[in-house]
Amino acid sequence: MPMSDFRLKAFYSVAKNLSFTKASQELFVSQPAVTKHVRELESLYQVRLFDRLGNKISLTEAGRVLLEHCERILQEYRKLEFDMHLLKNEYVGQLRLGASTTIAQYVLPPILARFTEKYPQIEVSLIDTNSRNVEQALHEHAIDLGMIEGVFRAPTLKYEPFLCDELVPVVSCMNTDSEIPDELTLDELRAMPLVLRERGSGTLDAIEMVLAEQGLKLSSLNVRMHLGSTESIKSFLRYSRCMGIVSIFAVERELKEGLFRIVEVPELTFKRHFCFVSVQGQEAETSVIFSRFVRQCLQSR
Repeated sequence: MPMSDFRLKAFYSVAKNLSFTKASQELFVSQPAVTKHVRELESLYQVRLFDRLGNKISLTEAGRVLLEHCERILQEYRKLEFDMHLLKNEYVGQLRLGASTTIAQYVLPPILARFTEKYPQIEVSLIDTNSRNVEQALHEHAIDLGMIEGVFRAPTLKYEPFLCDELVPVVSCMNTDSEIPDELTLDELRAMPLVLRERGSGTLDAIEMVLAEQGLKLSSLNVRMHLGSTESIKSFLRYSRCMGIVSIFAVERELKEGLFRIVEVPELTFKRHFCFVSVQGQEAETSVIFSRFVRQCLQSR
């Protein structure tokens, strides 16, 4: 973006972070420089953009109006930059991804490595969080494209499945004295101590939906603990007699190495789809290129 327009970027960063310090870190410029750009905008429009109360700031009404326009303007700048370079068969731009934890840790790494090799001039950033937070980031225009495992659907967002996943109940093989059988009935499952993902995760949403189909509630199970990542669950299971329910992609290595084993629950099948998610009618060009690339990579697996 031309330097003459950098003040919009500075304002946008301050407005989103509600912090001049965080904005300076995000933009790799000094805090006085960020303050100078914001003051130039305030002088230009003869308005105050932020209210300051002690160490905290908040947007004024004028600031909220500018932020609304700023989001659209910066999006158009990104589109302009991409289209102008495309005239020379160059793919240049920015791709801001948000992915749920399971996808970010177990599906994306090899794909991102290949993507950045093929498109070295597309600047990629990735937020790794749970499905609900990814959807929130899309609504706040903090990311261009989400990749989630959630089963709920927000009406303002567009969902496109790209990969089938299965959640599997697993236990550690390290506890040789464990008497957990290879197959459980629903009654046995109710008594089994479980460690599961946290509220807001797509994994827990999917588990609850499958349970509901059998007339079961999560509260009827013996859930000992909720943890904020699949890696935490895996680490916990290594030293525990509990059972976890996680994506098959997350435990491929442990199953091959004999560290974990799958426990079948014939009455329950935990299948779901990983989905691309974007704001209706606002898909960036870099998002289209990336989603197409992901599908090609998965087809060649």
